[in-house]
Amino acid sequence: MSGLLVRRATPTDFPAVARLTVAAYEADGQLKGEHGYAATLADVATRAEHGEVLVAVDEATGETLGSVTFVLPGTRYAELSAPGEAEFRMLAVDPAAQGRGVGLALVDTCVARATELSCSAVVICVRSGFATAAHRLYQRRGFVRTPQLDWSPVPGVELLGLRLDLTPAD
Repeated sequence: MSGLLVRRATPTDFPAVARLTVAAYEADGQLKGEHGYAATLADVATRAEHGEVLVAVDEATGETLGSVTFVLPGTRYAELSAPGEAEFRMLAVDPAAQGRGVGLALVDTCVARATELSCSAVVICVRSGFATAAHRLYQRRGFVRTPQLDWSPVPGVELLGLRLDLTPAD
């Protein structure tokens, strides 16, 4: 998408990130019957303390179109990453901006950041039965289903592990 800037979020971005993240998860049906996850998604300040919250911004309008949280193993929001790996969480694109390449730009930025940090892989989890567009994006980007990373944070929520091996730069 031309005119898209991905950068680290600042506190002035946090309200827009909270709104669009909750809206994206609600639009996909991922918050039905869950207790407390919307509050976790909306707590951007805490995410920013424990990881890198990135935003995708429309350069022409300044509108925040998407966000993701990039984390390293051993940090508060890391769920799957082992030493030497990176992961990203809570990738969300404003429902009104979906289909415009925002998600890909955020994923590519996370992969570039992991490469910059000499990580051997990027691991993520996606909810089974939801976010089908995200599943396709990750598959096209080279993420491979890794069943040994599957897990369930609460009954009825099955998360599927995906991994992208990174090749060292020549």
